[in-house]
Amino acid sequence: MVSYTQNELVSATEISKQFGEYISKVKDGLVEKIGVLKNNKLNAVILSVEEYERMSAAVDFLEDMQICQEVKERLNTPNNKLLNGEDVLKKHGLSLDV
Repeated sequence: MVSYTQNELVSATEISKQFGEYISKVKDGLVEKIGVLKNNKLNAVILSVEEYERMSAAVDFLEDMQICQEVKERLNTPNNKLLNGEDVLKKHGLSLDV
């Protein structure tokens, strides 16, 4: 779980009153993130564009790694465990014919 310092937590009401100030703090690197509290519960996080893009790229990379791992596992499947595509289609009453 991500931890927040006291100056990184702000109520939704306070954010709405001084939105520009808090955006500037994140943009200028004075704080890494701003946790927005509503009813004393963390409801949203404000990040810099750079941090958001870095995190998004990391998620994309992890998804690609998972796909790569799945492909490797499937390539190692013994031939007698593979399914015949035509048999699967027939079983479900489907066809590739138009």
